Amino acid sequence: MDLLSQPVGTMHFLLVGAVLFVCGAVCMATKRNALGVLMGIELVLNGANINFVAFANDTFRADTSFALGLDGHLIALFVIVLAAAEAAVALAITLNYYNNHATIDVDHAEELKG
Repeated sequence: MDLLSQPVGTMHFLLVGAVLFVCGAVCMATKRNALGVLMGIELVLNGANINFVAFANDTFRADTSFALGLDGHLIALFVIVLAAAEAAVALAITLNYYNNHATIDVDHAEELKG
């Protein structure tokens, strides 16, 4: 079964979501810069969103007579809103830390006093 020769299906979306998730996890684990870690978190959340939308397909629903099939889409929308709030708070904390310490290296961020 060749993944590139068949029409785009759920497996393709799950593969893209898994690749994004793994790239984000590697980015979070290897980056020392706070902005790099934040980008990794966003990649992980976007990979999860793609999987939520992929699993909202008609194939995975047991009873299609009642549901509209928007469960995965609504969860993805909720995660996007949470990611935007998380990014705003994290960027504000990073900017404040940079103004106080002139670095955004996460290894140096051990003290909690400003």
